[in-house]
Amino acid sequence: MSQDKDTIENELRRQARERRDARRAAAPGASGKDAAGNPPASGTTGNDGDPATPANRASKFETVRLLASLLAPYKRLCAATLVAMLFDLSGMLLIPTQLSMMINVAITTHDANEFMTHGVLMLIAALCGSFGYITSTWLASRLCANVGRDLRMRVYRASLDFSAGDFSRFGTGSMITRTLSDANVVQQTLLMAILMILPVPIMCAISVGLAFSIDTLMGWVLLVVTVATIAVSLVSVFATAPIFTRLQGFIDSMNARLREAITGVRVVRAFGCEDETRERLDETFSAYADNAIRVNMVFAATDTLTFFLMNAVESLVMWLGANRVGVHAMQIGSISALIEYAMLILFFLMMAQFALISVPRAMACLDRASEVLRFVPEIRDAETCVALPAPLARLEAGAKGEDAAGAPAPAEVARFDHVSLRFSDADEDTLHDLTFSIRRGEVTAIIGNTGSGKSTIAKMLLRFNDVTSGKLLFEGIDVRDVAQAELRSRIAYVPQKAWLFSGTIAENLRHGRADATDEELWHALDVAQANFVRELPGGLNAPVTQGGTNFSGGQRQRLAIARALVRHADLYVFDDSFSALDFKTDAALRHALTTELAHAAQLVIAQRVSTIHDANQIVVLKDGSIVGLGRHDELMQTCDNYRAIAESQLRKEASHE
Repeated sequence: MSQDKDTIENELRRQARERRDARRAAAPGASGKDAAGNPPASGTTGNDGDPATPANRASKFETVRLLASLLAPYKRLCAATLVAMLFDLSGMLLIPTQLSMMINVAITTHDANEFMTHGVLMLIAALCGSFGYITSTWLASRLCANVGRDLRMRVYRASLDFSAGDFSRFGTGSMITRTLSDANVVQQTLLMAILMILPVPIMCAISVGLAFSIDTLMGWVLLVVTVATIAVSLVSVFATAPIFTRLQGFIDSMNARLREAITGVRVVRAFGCEDETRERLDETFSAYADNAIRVNMVFAATDTLTFFLMNAVESLVMWLGANRVGVHAMQIGSISALIEYAMLILFFLMMAQFALISVPRAMACLDRASEVLRFVPEIRDAETCVALPAPLARLEAGAKGEDAAGAPAPAEVARFDHVSLRFSDADEDTLHDLTFSIRRGEVTAIIGNTGSGKSTIAKMLLRFNDVTSGKLLFEGIDVRDVAQAELRSRIAYVPQKAWLFSGTIAENLRHGRADATDEELWHALDVAQANFVRELPGGLNAPVTQGGTNFSGGQRQRLAIARALVRHADLYVFDDSFSALDFKTDAALRHALTTELAHAAQLVIAQRVSTIHDANQIVVLKDGSIVGLGRHDELMQTCDNYRAIAESQLRKEASHE
């Protein structure tokens, strides 16, 4: 049954993709890019599903350039790390050199003073190497931590500019992975690259050079073994690079499936779908495991071959070295130095192989981060933004209905002028030819059936979605010509789902305005009918858990309304923000808002007719179109849809009584 359901779901997704691709191909100037000129996002289906085939991924040059830009602010730290690493390598290579000289002195001259001199030099080299290693490790860790932090912040800041459509191109699960897991992979791989890969060319060059200075034949032996080991490492890396790229896509899928299962665990248990959910998770995890096993098999073979080369070169050096000593081509102590050089080279190459395992994965992660950073948001500020008129003074200033200069305030705050909206992945308009205005000092209400587009209107005011045709004006200016930050600073928004952040009540309320005083916070709470805060231990400093789950639904809504009231705005948008309140609290809140927000405009999106009964203007939506516009009494006579909604709610209330 589960397989049939998954098959149907996958088929529907495939058909939707084909229709979307066909529309894009048929569009004028279609070039595989969206309206903003962006290539389709790769590595994800955009709906938190299984990873799709990567398309138009960032070039390797762009990936390297991103890494260079992350390292650029820390040039001094990079230089200091390199200097400390040179101290480490110098001390490490001086020890076997001095040891070989000690052995030669002990066998030939038996000079105690020279013997002690080499011993002191070995001690100095050991201390120098230890200091260099500790310092380079600390500096490299600090450097990589800074790079990881900067990468996370860049991706996060870029995602803040995305519209809902932009965000869905990548998917929630993919964005979580790109922000957290991918940045962590880059950070850890960069650290391993600095400590394990960067020293390899220096170590190999110096060791082979010292070997040639001792004996030409032994130098060629070390050079051949070094080149062979490097070749094996490079082959394994190139063979696993595509698999690592796929692994990151599977991590996206696992993240999405786990997030879905955890979020809907009660629904899963309520409908007895534990087995089906477990099968879906097993399928996703198995795909990841199969690819991870293939990678591990490749590197297991590489490690085995490297260990073989280590033992082979040690035996070869001793065998050839004995012959060279026998013909007096070199001294016996030099054999120990050559063995140490060979072991150091192969040891560092083995460590480099261990680090190289993560390099393809890190490059894939940087590639994915680059996709987010180079993505041009669908909604963005105009090149030259128009400033809005000066904001209104508060009622306390005694300028009711006037702006800060004392001039009469414009009556119309926002206006929808034949506005239509079509989402980028839709076949038809969601909203059709909307024309109405939102006036200062008045309450404009929107009501309609579920899915009629009520909340979408609020999101258009905030420019979370842009109009497809027509104009949406705020203070007489097209919102597309206004900077998003300035536009949103003039609107106070209470979302449909009252979301609170972890911290305290005061910290949540100051999201509305950071410089609000405690007196202003208490005033907003009183207007929002949130008197329960006064009874909490700590009052404004009472703790709030993530999402506000330590409060009831009605309490969360009142706190969210208070947060909006703290902001001095020209337009207050309440998106179904009274649904969790009882009728008495609802009525008291609306009465308090009438006085408190007399200077501003209100847009109330509601399901209950009782909430908008006294609104100055009611907009009735059906299937994205306006089918009624007027006051309650007028609509009861002229609008069949509004009358049907009102009568159904009255019958429901009567049945409950």
